[in-house]
Amino acid sequence: MKKLAIIGASYLQEPLVRKAKEMGLYSICFAWKDGATCANICDKFYDISVTEKEGILKVCKEEQIDGVCTIASDVAAPTVAYIANALGLSGNDYDAAVRANNKFLMRNTLTKAGVPCPQYRMVTSTDSLNGTELRFPVIVKPTDRSGSMGVAKVTQPENLSSAIEQALSLSFKHEAMVEEFIEGREISVEFISCQGTHFPLQITDKETTGAPHFVELAHHQPSSLSSEMFNTIYDITRSALNALGITNGASHSEYKITTDGRVFVMEIGARMGGDFIGSDLVRLSTGYDFVKGVIDVALGIFEEPVISEHSYSGVYFLCEETKHLLPVIREWRHNPAFVTGEITDTTLRKVEKSADRSGYVIYKTKDKRYTIS
Repeated sequence: MKKLAIIGASYLQEPLVRKAKEMGLYSICFAWKDGATCANICDKFYDISVTEKEGILKVCKEEQIDGVCTIASDVAAPTVAYIANALGLSGNDYDAAVRANNKFLMRNTLTKAGVPCPQYRMVTSTDSLNGTELRFPVIVKPTDRSGSMGVAKVTQPENLSSAIEQALSLSFKHEAMVEEFIEGREISVEFISCQGTHFPLQITDKETTGAPHFVELAHHQPSSLSSEMFNTIYDITRSALNALGITNGASHSEYKITTDGRVFVMEIGARMGGDFIGSDLVRLSTGYDFVKGVIDVALGIFEEPVISEHSYSGVYFLCEETKHLLPVIREWRHNPAFVTGEITDTTLRKVEKSADRSGYVIYKTKDKRYTIS
């Protein structure tokens, strides 16, 4: 039986563990035990931080693993690459994974390669921008976090210091980005790559809370963009992945598109999208099992993706801003359009980050996007 090391063990990794079991693989998860829901469903669990790459490597050598991967986790991606490189397994170059995990390094790399990005500065204190002229509004964010954590739109100079302090306090490296605010529609793009060949899977339309924190409230596939824009986005994504050096596994790229059609790369992660995008929505809209594809790449048995259907899929999230969803999610089983739903917290909050949301419902339809009014 082949052994698959999974870096991370939170609920985000559950689809990966379950798919590994379905494929007849022996799954080994690594993470701190607190919040490690996968510890109860994987074959073996090690209580080790996902950032302890040397410790995890030692165990992986002892276990004689056949592949290593993660899904929907930025912080785990460099460790996945480190293990793969050390053991001669399929994976991204470690330096490439680090570039994709740090928003400042990513911006530098993409800008040098001519990939369209917002203007940006990296800061390590509230004094870093002294003497710098900024055009407001700006976006402030930690360089190394995800899930909208620490992201804020700042419209006035007097509010900049507090936003920077917040972002720095949440950053693992105590680094933050201050970047040009781009007004436009938000989309994300899912690719899977193998040995430097990049295969597009889907483009997702995103609904957010808007300023100041831009937390996702819904995702819909496929995007309503034109086929020409699909091709443009795919071409830019390939260029960006090549510039970063991402060669193997899933990638999740986020864009903004202005009203006059200009495209800006906001972020690129060397992992599939969270919020059920990679684990559920891609499979529902295209018929392609993205999670299995990630495992296949890790094991060196990848085959070119086949898009077997063209359906609509999406997810709506529950919070104070979307409290009208509460009865819909409670009764999701009575609606044939819904695939699954869950209320994860009876308290509804105004959201500042993804973790503040209290539930979700996922849909799949054949003819058109499902709208909840």
